[in-house]
Amino acid sequence: MKYLIAGLGNIGAEYELTRHNIGFLVLDRLADRHQLSFTLTRLAEKAEFKYKGRHLHLIKPTTYMNLSGKAISFWLQELSIPRENLLVIVDDIALPFGSIRLRGKGSSAGHNGLTHIEQVLGSQEYARLRMGIDKNYGKGQQAQYVLSNFKPDEFEQLPAIMDKAIDMIFSFCTAGIERTMGQYND
Repeated sequence: MKYLIAGLGNIGAEYELTRHNIGFLVLDRLADRHQLSFTLTRLAEKAEFKYKGRHLHLIKPTTYMNLSGKAISFWLQELSIPRENLLVIVDDIALPFGSIRLRGKGSSAGHNGLTHIEQVLGSQEYARLRMGIDKNYGKGQQAQYVLSNFKPDEFEQLPAIMDKAIDMIFSFCTAGIERTMGQYND
């Protein structure tokens, strides 16, 4: 079975360690753990490997956050992966920092990356791993907040949070979405 695991973020050094790039950070950590290298290819940086008989294709779209659906749609079609085998890793300001929730469908909740994916796929029915980044910003400051770096104390906690996300990715691919939600969702 094939799976497409898409970590959302923005390309460029200025965005590398920002809250909005947590999807990229999770995939980078997963790649490091399995000695994988991302290769720049069509619309994304891509890596792949096998895990317990599953073929996992990891992508970090190079389209910037607001056009993430373009890369995801292309790679789903290119690799003939069904939408139920798609998992999108995304930041979520509605969740407390460190909280992680897996959902099988849902609205974009105003997240531009998810909004574009919904537009391109024509559906809200795809799995997403929502990574809590908290809501510590004043009125009109959301864009600055999500594009800011993690605070030092948050940065120290990130490895454990990302490791849990990686465990959830593997569970999604091997045990399925329902069992994974039951086991891991807060």
